[in-house]
Amino acid sequence: MSTFRLNYDDALYIRDHIGTPVYLYDEVCLKEAAERALAFPNAFGLTVRYAMKAAPNAAILRLFESKGLRFDASSGHEVARLLHIGVEASHISLSTQELPENFADYCETGIALNACSLSQLAAYGERFPGTKVGVRFNPGLGSGGTNRTNVGGPASSFGIWHEQLPEVHEIANKHKLIVDRVHSHIGSGSDPEVWTRAASLTLKMAAAFDTVQTVNLGGGYKVGRVPGENSTDFEVVGSLVKSLFEEFAHETGRQLHLEIEPGTSLVANAGAILATVQDVVSTGTDGYTFYKLDTGMTEILRPSMYGSQHPFEILAPKAADEEIPVVVVGHCCESGDILTPASGDPEKLAPRELPLAKPGDFCLISGTGAYCAAMPAKNYNSFPEAPELLRTSDGNWQVIRRRQSLLQILENETSEKL
Repeated sequence: MSTFRLNYDDALYIRDHIGTPVYLYDEVCLKEAAERALAFPNAFGLTVRYAMKAAPNAAILRLFESKGLRFDASSGHEVARLLHIGVEASHISLSTQELPENFADYCETGIALNACSLSQLAAYGERFPGTKVGVRFNPGLGSGGTNRTNVGGPASSFGIWHEQLPEVHEIANKHKLIVDRVHSHIGSGSDPEVWTRAASLTLKMAAAFDTVQTVNLGGGYKVGRVPGENSTDFEVVGSLVKSLFEEFAHETGRQLHLEIEPGTSLVANAGAILATVQDVVSTGTDGYTFYKLDTGMTEILRPSMYGSQHPFEILAPKAADEEIPVVVVGHCCESGDILTPASGDPEKLAPRELPLAKPGDFCLISGTGAYCAAMPAKNYNSFPEAPELLRTSDGNWQVIRRRQSLLQILENETSEKL
């Protein structure tokens, strides 16, 4: 799978025209990732839904729609965003922690809803009795590098706990609902055995409803960004899941349609952040050397939240021969704005061996296409939102989001009486 690449001349061109920090995406990489997901092995049909929370820029959404992907929305606002750019309602599925007050309006347009709690199922049934609905279960199993990327098991609030299956039947029967889709999502991981167990548990939930036609296994397909990190192999995982669907069909006579919801795996390595080294400081022989960048948790929060690992590359007019151990830090007045923490431990510093750099050199942070522009510490220290650029298939650069201005930060501040 292709990953984002950038040379010094391109970095200089970008800084001269739009400045740093800036998010960068590569169209070729995005298209290849979409094609890879669409080739996910399946027994009786496949729908790939892009989990748009990973990177919700309209240009990326339109690109994936053109490749035949559908969409997974995690809030009513994401639904509105998709409808705003012209995505057909029938191409959207909503699975949300917070059921929008106007969920009925969205459902009437044709979006598919997965009820993620008993109260959501009851609310849907009261408004749309006798209709089809999806149900998201917590199968009792989770996966993830940290607790913050694990969305299954007893410590997770996502979905209806599997032991509450009788209550689901009770609510569905009361409102004559037709449960036609069962959904689960366990978190982030790459272990094929875990995915097989999760698929087996989800199929067990599906077997409890004669009306289920689709099983959605969610996303969370792990992406390795640095050496030593494993990536989920779609072919391996998909083949195992395909066999389970075939066994289910043999035992029940029911051929279930498969849905998956990749997010990170489609965009993570197709993106990077271009930053500038602002300063180089030291805390002595028993301390550390720090590279201070003009980016940080305002553009990439993942290291501070998860202890996530990203590749760093110094781009300079002349490459340095020497490498030194360096801690890379952000520009926020915040001790937690560390870009090189230990893996899975945002509290611990983990110096990287990087070339000698000086102020004005570039630092390219790779693997930042997912959950970076979508999940920043927005406007902390009053830094404006960074722009986003797309490198198109012909090698040209396209601005897909402008840099925020100070006026835009201030425009909603008011002293008006409520």
